[in-house]
Amino acid sequence: MKALPKDFADLLSARGRRILEGRDRGVRGAIADPRRPFLALDGALDRDKAAAVWRLLDRALGPHLVKLSQPVPPESISGQTRKYQERLRKTVRNRTAYLERRDSRAWRAAEEIGLIAMTASDSYRRFVEIVAGRPLARKFGRQLLCYGPGDYAGPHTDHHPEDPRAASGYIDFHLSFAGPGVQRQLLVYARDGHFTEEADVATAGGISAYRLPFWHFTTPLKARPGQEATARRWVVLGTFLFDEGPCR
Repeated sequence: MKALPKDFADLLSARGRRILEGRDRGVRGAIADPRRPFLALDGALDRDKAAAVWRLLDRALGPHLVKLSQPVPPESISGQTRKYQERLRKTVRNRTAYLERRDSRAWRAAEEIGLIAMTASDSYRRFVEIVAGRPLARKFGRQLLCYGPGDYAGPHTDHHPEDPRAASGYIDFHLSFAGPGVQRQLLVYARDGHFTEEADVATAGGISAYRLPFWHFTTPLKARPGQEATARRWVVLGTFLFDEGPCR
């Protein structure tokens, strides 16, 4: 694969197309209810194409990633004066590219392989709206994430109460492409106040959707023994604000 398809629909499997056409009632509006904030779909992307996308992203975007590292602050322990009063900010380790500036090298590389065009296609937005169960604002954010062995994201909510557009909720939409060396990575999230729910996100080609904010974390990526060279999971992330009106 030299470039991604211009139309997101061309990356979908037969099941993915049924979802896009609104014929899968179990998926339509799946995260419309804030009490069910997360959905993981395996088999919605064509497996062969997903494997090709992983190779393409690795080759074309790998050189343009920057390290994202927010470790546990030592003062979270040394500064504590009473027991059971822990406070922990979001901790994370991975590599990323923020696709915000058109003049950045990451944007240009993403544009050259068709990633910008594909995520701008009508079918991409339509798929997210079907899962969300409501229309979304036209403008949205793009980001790339790449998890290697041991990379993770600690417990956090992704809540932005200072932003009136996002304070009442928004959607993160992930296209996940795990390399053959990835053995395991989980998304763990809270239900009824406890971290009881988990989903395997280390699939060759998976889709997940988040109705944020809610408590969740991503476990450290585990590589298959002797296959660390291909133990990377790419995430194409789209962030969408809600629009008004009934779902189209």
